[in-house]
Amino acid sequence: MIAEATLNIDGGSRGNPGPASYAVVLSQGGRTVIEEAETIGTATNNVAEYTALVRGLEVAAGQGVQQLTVLSDSELLVKQMNGEYRVKNADLQGLFRQAGELRQRFRSVTLSHVRREQNKRADFLCNEAMDGRPRRRGEVYVESTATPPRPSVVKPAQVVGDERVRDDAVECLQAAAEAWAAHGPKNPPPAMVWEQLWSILEEGDVLKKR
Repeated sequence: MIAEATLNIDGGSRGNPGPASYAVVLSQGGRTVIEEAETIGTATNNVAEYTALVRGLEVAAGQGVQQLTVLSDSELLVKQMNGEYRVKNADLQGLFRQAGELRQRFRSVTLSHVRREQNKRADFLCNEAMDGRPRRRGEVYVESTATPPRPSVVKPAQVVGDERVRDDAVECLQAAAEAWAAHGPKNPPPAMVWEQLWSILEEGDVLKKR
């Protein structure tokens, strides 16, 4: 049983949707306990990110972790899991529910957003899996001094062809326009409207992550 641990997760897709993989790194006190990275067939970036979360929670629960800190470079995933954004995408809803159920197996789970450079190992393993070098499930970490640096997963923007994304964005703008006409340009604050639009576009996988 592990009292406290940190879980770094990452998922990526080359093509979005395209060949996809996930990676998880479970560590305790700065020491890596388990690393895992696998391909998942064809999927979007966001599905890969959620797959990483679900599998990471399974790995951590299997190790008896009580208090878990999850670090992800997907702001969308973190904000959805923390209740700041709604999950509208049907492909994500099942994974979202599964992650929520797994979360109940811990005393506490904290999800935080980090920059990609703070998630280098998970990002590297994710690329390795897509390049045909997966780290098998449950494999215990062994330090390697010969690991070369690899480029990050390229997560290109998807052509905005999904009518649901367009409809949600238009609905958001129309609601804001009506509210501004009735109450003035500060209610709701433009920054809040931008956040709503950003979440709609990001959940629809139409943004390029840098």
